[in-house]
Amino acid sequence: MKESTESFDSASEILCDELRELAARIPENKKAEIQELRLRIGKPLTLTDGTSAMFADSTGRVLYSMSEKAFVTTRRHVYDTFRRLCGYSVYSYQEEIKNGFITVKGGHRVGLCGTASVKDGKLSAVSDISSLNIRISRQMIGCANELIKELCPLSGGLLIAGAPSTGKTTLLRDLARSLSIGNGCRIMRTAVIDERGELSGTYQGTAFNDLGLCDIFNGYPKGEGIMHAVRSMSPQVIICDELGDEEDCRAAAQGFNSGAAVIASIHASSIDELKRRPQMKALLRTGAFKTAAVLSSPDRPCKISELIQIS
Repeated sequence: MKESTESFDSASEILCDELRELAARIPENKKAEIQELRLRIGKPLTLTDGTSAMFADSTGRVLYSMSEKAFVTTRRHVYDTFRRLCGYSVYSYQEEIKNGFITVKGGHRVGLCGTASVKDGKLSAVSDISSLNIRISRQMIGCANELIKELCPLSGGLLIAGAPSTGKTTLLRDLARSLSIGNGCRIMRTAVIDERGELSGTYQGTAFNDLGLCDIFNGYPKGEGIMHAVRSMSPQVIICDELGDEEDCRAAAQGFNSGAAVIASIHASSIDELKRRPQMKALLRTGAFKTAAVLSSPDRPCKISELIQIS
C-alpha cells in the first residue's frame, strides 16, 4: 500500500497548490487505485482507476457519479499546474508540448490538450492548454515473474499486446529489471529504448524506476535508439514501448536482424486485432517476434489472458 500511495503522492506533486492540497486529502485506499488525474477547464477534477471515472469534493471525498459537489477545475488551476509542470519555463518544453506529453520525475507522463498551430501542413506548436492528464507511473516488482517462467530461456522476441490501462508498460518495466539481473533466468545484457521516459522514469539523467542493470537510452526515437544500442552496447535483449507505425515496426525488425531478442508492446486487445493491421502483418513476417502475450483487462493489470506462439 505504501508504495502505491507514494506513486500517487509523487505524481500529485506537479499539481498547483490548491489541487495538491485536495489530492493529499483523498483516502489512502483510493490513492493506491487511481491511475490517472485529469484536469479540464471548467469541468470536475476526474480520477480514473482503470475501469471507471470518479470525482472528488473539496474535502477529498471520492464521488462515484457526477454531482454538484464535485470540485471543478478552473482555468487558473490548469494554467498554474501547466507552468509548474514545465518548471516555470514553458519555452524550454516546446518540443515536448508539441509531441503532446511531458514526462516528469518518477516516470509520470502528463498528456496535454490545447490549440494547435499548423505550418506547412504540420503541427508546429500547441498553446492555450485546456486539459491535462496525469498518468501515474507505478512499479510492480515481480509482476513479470510468471511470464519469465514461461519464456526463459528466452529464444525469440516477445510482443505484449493489450488495450489501454492493462499494464503493458508496467510489465515491460519489470521484464527489463528481471532479465538484466537474472531474476528467474540467466543475466542478459538488456537495452531499454525509452522514447518517452516512462519505463525508466528518467528525470535529469537519473532513473527513478528500478531497471536493474539495463542500459537506458532515454528520449531516443526507437529506430535510432535500437541502432545506437546495437553499435555501442551489444545487447542480447532490446526492450521498447508502444510500437505504433511502420517506422516503429522497421526499427523492431532492425533489432531482430542484429541478433537481439526484441520485447515490445502494442495497443491491441487480441491477436486477431493485431493481425488485421497491415503494418503488423509485415512485422510478424519478419520473424522478430516468436511469442505474443495478450493482457487481460484494466481491472486486472499485468495479468496475461493468452500466451500465443506466432512464429
